[in-house]
Amino acid sequence: MTLPEVPAFSDRAEAGRRLGETLADRVHGDVIIYAVPDGGVPVALEVARALEAPLDLVLVHRITAPDDPEVALAAVIGGSHPRTVINEEVVSLTRPPPGWLERERVAALAEVERKRRLYLTDRRSLDPKGHLVVLVDEGLATGATVRAAIAGLRAQGVRRIVLAVPVAPRTLAAALREEVEELVCLHEPDPFRAVSEAYRDFPELTDADLVACLAKPLS
Repeated sequence: MTLPEVPAFSDRAEAGRRLGETLADRVHGDVIIYAVPDGGVPVALEVARALEAPLDLVLVHRITAPDDPEVALAAVIGGSHPRTVINEEVVSLTRPPPGWLERERVAALAEVERKRRLYLTDRRSLDPKGHLVVLVDEGLATGATVRAAIAGLRAQGVRRIVLAVPVAPRTLAAALREEVEELVCLHEPDPFRAVSEAYRDFPELTDADLVACLAKPLS
């Protein structure tokens, strides 16, 4: 009988602490931590604490298939350099109706702006130009969201990107290692089923949860 796989992490905070421990020996100098909301925020908070670095958000919104919210067709990043990254392979397989991607792109940009006002309020975003940035998410499934985040950060002139995630499919991790200066991934299951399976406690986060998390001290 095959025993069920034990989750790699108890929760997002533990995953962030373990990432921070791993990164402490690899990342030095003028660093900014960027979290991908929603789930990347509590993970990145622990990374920022471990590295004693400032924390900011890279606001990305997924565009999903019309009939399956788990399938990412594309992702949009807002700000002064908005980008849309399309997963052409998934689009060709799912064949969304004409105009779907453009309508969803406009809606996604509006959602990104709503989140920026809610989460950051009057706080000014950090300028990543010339910095080493650590981009943190709770885990990767298709890579569409994080690829949009990478594109947006590149457009702002970052010096180096270290992508740090607790879990990702092995094949996706290998591909992303070619797209950033360094990838730190603690768990690369094969076969991969879902990010949530790497966590014992994986609650859905609300806007209030993220606002509270961002209000926590970094030290």
